[in-house]
Amino acid sequence: MVKPLSFKGDKKVKKRKRVADDTDTDAPASKALTTTTSTTDAATDDDSWVNADAPTDVSGPIIVVLPTEPVTCLACDANGKVFCSQIENCVEGDPATSEPHDVRQVWVATRVAGTESFSLKGHHGRYLGCDKYGILSATSTAVSPAESFTVIPIPDNPSTFGLQTARDTFLTIDDSKASGPDVRGDAEGITFNTTFRIRMQARFKPRHKVAKAEKALEKISKKELEDLIGRRLEDDEVKKLRKARREGNFHEVSLAYKVKTSHDKYA
Repeated sequence: MVKPLSFKGDKKVKKRKRVADDTDTDAPASKALTTTTSTTDAATDDDSWVNADAPTDVSGPIIVVLPTEPVTCLACDANGKVFCSQIENCVEGDPATSEPHDVRQVWVATRVAGTESFSLKGHHGRYLGCDKYGILSATSTAVSPAESFTVIPIPDNPSTFGLQTARDTFLTIDDSKASGPDVRGDAEGITFNTTFRIRMQARFKPRHKVAKAEKALEKISKKELEDLIGRRLEDDEVKKLRKARREGNFHEVSLAYKVKTSHDKYA
């Protein structure tokens, strides 16, 4: 190894070891992590409320909107007493726009394993149940047939359901009391009073998730597509390429455009 020239009287230069600055290396990673996390949160934390359109949609936090005037929903207090709670958050009294304003109005719907039924857990951690007399309460700490409800779509009335108990009776509104409507579980068949709406958070709705994923795949600019293909694209070509991204055959369609581009170039 060739050493550099040195002269008598020169001061020896001490070699300094560079200490790696942890903050420098961590900063980009931390920033990247924050960006990724915030993007993921934005995609999953959609807390808007939508209608359940089918029993398979029902999942997570829900409110059961009752056929009353004014609009009410199924609720329970800390002691498990079930009652009708008036909904304050709805547009011009339309039950299809209902949103909860009180935690007592919210139930967490979970499919009972091995069945088509659902359990409804209240805000206090207890499950909604119906006894043999049709009296509802939310005092059970576990799920049995009494705490299982089948969600049955109402024919010719989209996005409405009947809630059937294990005894083949239906939850219904009893509006005969002077004190106001009451909810029971002893109706023998489906009527107007047994027709409910189920409102749920959009992020738990399967169709909403699919639509959101498709929309994310559409998010590619015209310039990005033109860079991939190697030429300027017409609007209809951009639409076809975005559709191909949604449907999963983007590679084949883009390859066809690239081949066409190369043919045009050397024609």
